[in-house]
Amino acid sequence: MKAMLLRIGIDKGTDGALAPIFNDGSFEYIPISEKKESAENRTFITTIGRSGKFLSDYLPKKVASRKFHFDPEFETFTYGDPTSKRNYLVNLIENDLLVFYAGLTPYKTNKYKEALYIIGYFTVDKVIDFSQTNRSVAKSHHKLFSNNAHIKRSHHSKDLIIVIGKKGNSRLLEEAVLISKPKLNKIGRIYHTVSPDMETLLGISGSIQRSIPPRLIKDEKNITNLKRLLNIT
Repeated sequence: MKAMLLRIGIDKGTDGALAPIFNDGSFEYIPISEKKESAENRTFITTIGRSGKFLSDYLPKKVASRKFHFDPEFETFTYGDPTSKRNYLVNLIENDLLVFYAGLTPYKTNKYKEALYIIGYFTVDKVIDFSQTNRSVAKSHHKLFSNNAHIKRSHHSKDLIIVIGKKGNSRLLEEAVLISKPKLNKIGRIYHTVSPDMETLLGISGSIQRSIPPRLIKDEKNITNLKRLLNIT
């Protein structure tokens, strides 16, 4: 068994904002905006989040009316990617963990810091590699996994990988789990590295500002620690 960590969600580089974390440790999961033609009809300004407010309430006005790219989605538990991350995702097998982390910023003034937090996970059921399927099988998958943001796009990449999570063992967390610590690079800009606590618990280190290459956890002790953090029994 192994675990793979991927960064997801809205960020300052894509949409100029981070999702909020509240004083009780709960948070909003806000996806990135959709940059391609898609059948998705939801926008930030029409979608109410878990906190009961429209997602646009936490975002710059220029972003509010955009459609969003809701990936991963925690309704039917799918995550898709046709980019270079596919080369890592294709190696996931049943019962591996795909762990999602995101940049969160404190809502108003509270005890939390702007940082990277684990916000959810999939226990892998299966991985679908569309480059290895014929047209009829791909068409069947498009219908079966129509909730995925990549399937909603008008153009379907033949390089698409979709990871399916087990419904009873995958979830969006109620409270975020801090995993990063800020550091300064050579020109004085802040970037996020694995915190000392997480280095000890998970056996990973260094920058996690971006997802590539994804951080892998393989050691049995570190996997056990990760499960405890996520309350996986």
